Amino acid sequence: MEGRIISISGSVVIVNGLNDAKMNDMLLVGDRGLVSEIIKMDGENAIAQVYEDTTGLKLGEKVIDTGAPLSVELGPGLIGSIFDGVQRPLDVIMKKEGQFIGSGVRVDPLDRKRKWHFKPKASSDQEVEEGDEIGEIKESSLIKHKVIVPVGVKGKIKKIVEEGDYSIEEVLAVLDGGGKKTELKMLTKWPVRSARPVAEKLPPVIPLLTGQRVIDTFFPIAIGGSAAVPGPFGAGKTVISHQLAKWSDADIVVYCGTGERGNEMTEILSTFPDLKDPKSGKPLMDRTVLIANTSNMPVAAREASIYTAITIAEYYRDMGYNVALMADSTSRWAEALREISGRLEEMPGEEGYPAYLARRLGEFYERAGRAKLLGGKTGSVSVIGAVSPPGGDISEPVSQNTLRVTRVFWALDASLANSRHFPSINWLNSYSLYTDELDDWYYKNVGKDWPDLRKRAMALLQKESDINEIAQLVGYDALPENDKLVLDIAKIIREDYLQQNAFDEIDTYSSIEKQHSMLDVIMKLYDVEKQLVDGGIVVSTLENADIKQMIARLRYTKEEDIKSALASIRTEMNKIAKAQRG
Repeated sequence: MEGRIISISGSVVIVNGLNDAKMNDMLLVGDRGLVSEIIKMDGENAIAQVYEDTTGLKLGEKVIDTGAPLSVELGPGLIGSIFDGVQRPLDVIMKKEGQFIGSGVRVDPLDRKRKWHFKPKASSDQEVEEGDEIGEIKESSLIKHKVIVPVGVKGKIKKIVEEGDYSIEEVLAVLDGGGKKTELKMLTKWPVRSARPVAEKLPPVIPLLTGQRVIDTFFPIAIGGSAAVPGPFGAGKTVISHQLAKWSDADIVVYCGTGERGNEMTEILSTFPDLKDPKSGKPLMDRTVLIANTSNMPVAAREASIYTAITIAEYYRDMGYNVALMADSTSRWAEALREISGRLEEMPGEEGYPAYLARRLGEFYERAGRAKLLGGKTGSVSVIGAVSPPGGDISEPVSQNTLRVTRVFWALDASLANSRHFPSINWLNSYSLYTDELDDWYYKNVGKDWPDLRKRAMALLQKESDINEIAQLVGYDALPENDKLVLDIAKIIREDYLQQNAFDEIDTYSSIEKQHSMLDVIMKLYDVEKQLVDGGIVVSTLENADIKQMIARLRYTKEEDIKSALASIRTEMNKIAKAQRG
């Protein structure tokens, strides 16, 4: 079906003549065939947002309706790839077009010519349903790509190919379902705005370990959970997103740079290929998909990018993997919504954002979750969304609506960042609603004392804040000895435990076992010194530079050396106790 352009307003075009067009149909606009999507029907006219630069587009140019919604291609070859917001492979385009992407460039997201080694897991005459695995492909050194029966398809396998090398468009199996034959290939498509179905959502009872002490200890996120990271410019949102992408124990990471500065995405694209996975030692890109839609790319594609990212994440979840999606930043995505809404002349809501902002955010974050899949396996998508409120004011609409639908809030603090305390997560303002549900896992897998250690350490930090207010009035010397001890230990927790150097080879990642050992020894020092203070010892006489330096060095101690370092600290603590009693 073909129509003609009758109006152009930036990335929004009005098309006449598409009589059978439907909402969300994908269009090819103009002589260059620019990718666009119908977002509004107005009588005989279809209003579409164009996902590419509309410079040079003229009235009267033809528009072709593909008859299908905006979709992504799913199949082997996604891992290790770099796409833009509408799944154009940027590395392939660079080889073809050079450093700059022209409008109307058409490149297949997945390589049609590459052969993949397919190993069948099903046999002829076997009954299969949606979600069942019929074979696997070694997509990378870390990921086995499961070829599964598409949604809505079931029947008996009439024919399945033998083990061998095949392209993504070759038929692997033929199903007979009630007299209807269906060909199964590696390549499938899925509309980005529709969530892929699951059999059952499961409770969030397993933590997503990140290797970041302030997160894993005090504000954990569950596998299949959702988190918001709001903060002002320079507070470290992007670095936290990078750290989680690099070190979280998710099987697969999808990193979506939505409207971020080009130099930040360049850093990711240049550093990720050289990074090693902490568990396997293999390249990190062997379990990563990158979506890059920088601030100088067409604004409408920014709106589509997070849907492209989460659809890819759901695809790997349906194979039984735990996937982590980093969206940096959803504020830029919301700004794209606002710009498009303005061009459509819609009634603006708060601060000019469209009235449906809250619904769109809710739809996105609700696609996170741990689930029992259609094929019987278990998989998950965890979503961490960075938010960039203007001036760091989290009372603005994007931050507030995000906090309503996410269960973890990592509050980045500009004052902490300015004092070079990173990660700059404010421990007094942040929260995690998963903590109680995850305590049982920590109790069984880390230590029976973990929940208690965490609560006691947080209580010290909160008490430190209260004592500091009093100290500003009466002075430090006028404080009771117990309060001085609290300030002393809380300082150790802040500086030697909560602070973490993302650029240090050892301190950048801390296993949960190491975190437990570090927190345990800090709290034991508090117990020893409190017992002495209760016995009449003055805090100033307990000052021991050696033991504090030993605790401070734990951050930079390798995992294999941590036990001997802890033994030395405990020996030193015993000496302190004996000397004071003597």
